[in-house]
This record gives sequence, C-alpha cells and structure tokens, in this order.
Amino acid sequence: MRFKSSFAVWVARTVCWVEKHLLHAGASAMPGRIALKIDPMLIAALAQKLKQGSIVVCGTNGKTTTNNLLCQMIQNSGCTVLCNRAGANMNSGVVTALLPGKEADWGVLEVDELSTPKVLPFLKPKYMVLLNIFRDQLDRCGEIDTVMQAIVTALEQSPETVLIYNADDPFCTSIASHVKRTIPFGIGEDLHLPQDRVTGGRFCLQCGALLEYAYHQYGQLGDFHCPKCGFGRAPLAFAATAITFENGISFNVGSDRIETRYRGVYMVYNLLAAFAAALTVGCSVGTIQKTIDQYHPQNGRLQEFQVQGQTVVLNLAKNPTGFNQNMALLLQDRGPKAVYFIINDNDNDGNDISWLWDVDFERLAEEQDLVVYAGGRRMNDLQVRLKYAGISAQLVQNVAQAASLAGAQPQAHKLYVLTNYSALFPAQRELRALSGQE
Repeated sequence: MRFKSSFAVWVARTVCWVEKHLLHAGASAMPGRIALKIDPMLIAALAQKLKQGSIVVCGTNGKTTTNNLLCQMIQNSGCTVLCNRAGANMNSGVVTALLPGKEADWGVLEVDELSTPKVLPFLKPKYMVLLNIFRDQLDRCGEIDTVMQAIVTALEQSPETVLIYNADDPFCTSIASHVKRTIPFGIGEDLHLPQDRVTGGRFCLQCGALLEYAYHQYGQLGDFHCPKCGFGRAPLAFAATAITFENGISFNVGSDRIETRYRGVYMVYNLLAAFAAALTVGCSVGTIQKTIDQYHPQNGRLQEFQVQGQTVVLNLAKNPTGFNQNMALLLQDRGPKAVYFIINDNDNDGNDISWLWDVDFERLAEEQDLVVYAGGRRMNDLQVRLKYAGISAQLVQNVAQAASLAGAQPQAHKLYVLTNYSALFPAQRELRALSGQE
C-alpha cells in the first residue's frame, strides 16, 4: 500500500476510534470522508485486502436488507466479511466499511445508485446485485434515466463484474444489456396482485413502443416484452415459483424451498436476490435457509418492538413504490391496526415531497378498523394528501403519542410506523426507549 494510502487509513482509523469511544457516534461515514480527502484512490488500495473479492448490492429499494442477509449468509459459510451493515452507502461509507483488519475473504457492500461511478471503477467487484430501479428523491436523483446512466457508466469501468439482476424490471434489464456477463433472477409466476395507480416502465427502452405484460407483480416489475423490437425479460437463472404468503413467505427456487416469517412480495425479491448471489459464491442452501431463519433486523427495516404489550412495526418507506408495498403488507394484517406516517424534507430525504401524490393512499380508504396518524416536518402536507385520498389523519408529534393513541382504541391496535430517511433512526431510538431496550 502506498504511503498516502497508509496514512489515509491511519487517519481514518483514528477518527473512527474518536467517534466511537469519545463521541459515542456511529462512525459509519466520516472516517471514510476524511480518508478520501487524503487519498481519492483509497478504495482501490483497500480492495486488495479482500482475498476473494467483493459483491456490491445496489437498487432503489431493499439494498440494506439484501446486503445484510447476503453478508450473514457468507459469514455463516465460514468466510470473513467486511460490510457496511448500517447502510452508509456512499463512497465514504464503503471506505469506512473496508478499514477494519488486514485482510478478509469478501467485501459485501451496499452502494447508492448515484455513487456507483465513484466506487466500482476502484473496487472492481466480482459481482453486482441489482435489485430494482424506481423513481426516488427527484431533487437528488433526477429522473430514472439519470440513475440508469450512472450505473451503466460504473459497470463499463468494471468490465469483469458479473451482474446478478432482477430481470422482472425493464430498467434493470436495459442496464444488463450493457454488461458482458449476467445472471437474471425473477418471479416465475403470476401472483394476481392488485396494481398501483401510478407505475413506471410503460414503454420499451429500446424503441419506445408500449410494453406488454404476461403479468405484473408491482410497479413495473413482471413478465414483460416489447411487441415491436423483442426487448423483454430474459430467461430466469433463478426463478421463484410456488409462492405462498401464509404465516410468512415460502417459495421454490428450482428443487429448493425457501421459507421465512417475513411477509410482502418485495421480500420475495430481496430473498431471491440474496439466494442467487450466495449460491453463486458457494454458499449451501442449508446455510442460506439457516441465515434466513436467524435474521432479525436491527436497522429499522421491518423491526418489531413491544411497547406496553402492543406490537409496533417500524419500516422505511421513502418513495411511492416503497410506500405502496408497505401498505400492501399492512393490508394483509386482518386485525385492527393503526399506521403512523412520518414525512420529513431534510436533505437526505429529498426536499421535494410532491411524490406523495404518486403514493396509492387510496387503497387504505376502505380499510375497516384502521386509524391513521401523520407526523414529521411535512405533517400538514401529508394530512392534506391523505384527505384527498378519503382518509382522516390525526396530527401527532412523536411515536410515543401515536402508540398511546393507538393503544387507547377500544380494540388493541397493532401500530405500523412508516418513515422516510431522516425520521427512521429517531423513531427507532424512541421505540427502543419505549420498549425498554435502552
């Protein structure tokens, strides 16, 4: 390692120690940010410590869950892994994740879509797992073609990277057309799901004709093809079939059966992506299932708490598709329930919240025994959007107030707390305190 790189690592590790032990902070991004100021090429130097290489997980929704599952699967197979588990997915977070130790077998790293050109040319990962591309934070990400071009540019500068991608997504399929070696995965059957009012991916990315679907899953995901130029879903190397949603999710991948207590169609895609990547790098099916059985998220994604005998489920919902899938999950719960939406407009959320009008809140309007609360910096805008969906939402200031109001209902109401980025960890800290975990 060059002197500049070694010095950058020493400085970053010192900053990391100070943040963790003196400031009691997470130290997930700042050490890497400072190190990159000293040595902008540091990722390439740190990549040399990964004996078997690295895997990058990318996509609009599901990165953190899939990344952490895949990391644990590889660890459970007996390998050492460096991973940005907390979700710090810019290039600074990647550097911080690669700081510990002298060597590791693998790096399993979540990377923000727009950060891929700053990471892949230096990291040169063996594999990239691409989950989906949805509209997200318009003032930061721009339109979908901007995000797609960033990923294509990054992959072109890492030509040996194998792309493991969601072939049900036309946007991911278009990106895959620029890659030499690919492994497509997807859902191999019609689940007969209700469709969102607003979807993307209606037109062929090759010729502009209207795409046709044998079936949709949600958003633009499904078995699609262009009747004009032949652009369409590739034959699936990993296909989820015989899917059931009773007491969780179970599905087949070839002759193997995968089961989990978690729910939601989006979790089928996350689990399938992790399965495909883990099997590709040599994990056994038994290790994969054992990891899924043991998986208990602690990062605010589908994290459950008990607050005075009441179940509270916390999850991230940061764009229209994420919100719609969270609401679909909520509607599968047949008991009395309450939902607390928290919407902020801080920089990491995106200052433009017009995307709320693309969320299909109307699907909640006819739900019986549902109580709705609105909070966050943009609670008033959210309350107006819900009013137009036919939903009366009470304004509340924090999770404790929402939990108290839901608990005071005539029947016990399970509370779902759905937040965008900047509200997630404050809500998690509050729930930990309320549940006696802190």
